[in-house]
Amino acid sequence: MPIHAFRMTLHPGQQAEYRRRHDALWPELAAALGEAGIEDYRIFLDGETRHLFALMVLREDHRVEALQALPVMRRWWDYMADIMDTHEDNAPVSVPLDEVFAFRPGDQ
Repeated sequence: MPIHAFRMTLHPGQQAEYRRRHDALWPELAAALGEAGIEDYRIFLDGETRHLFALMVLREDHRVEALQALPVMRRWWDYMADIMDTHEDNAPVSVPLDEVFAFRPGDQ
């Protein structure tokens, strides 16, 4: 399964608000993420730097690139734009991360 990892950045003091908004993720957005082929999506916070590290496990036939065109995704970006670094269209500034190590029991 493909894995996509990336980094985003929160504005100062927005950690609790970010968590609150994600704890109440819109059902229509959750459905769109699943339909796009995301099997597992996790976001981790480094509280010192305010960096968010995201990890997506994708199905082989994923269509994650299509999410950016969905109205629900655009609304979510607009909703989140006041608490994190974004581009002019409110898409989060997302920096791809390269995998440098992986361990899977049984692969040795």
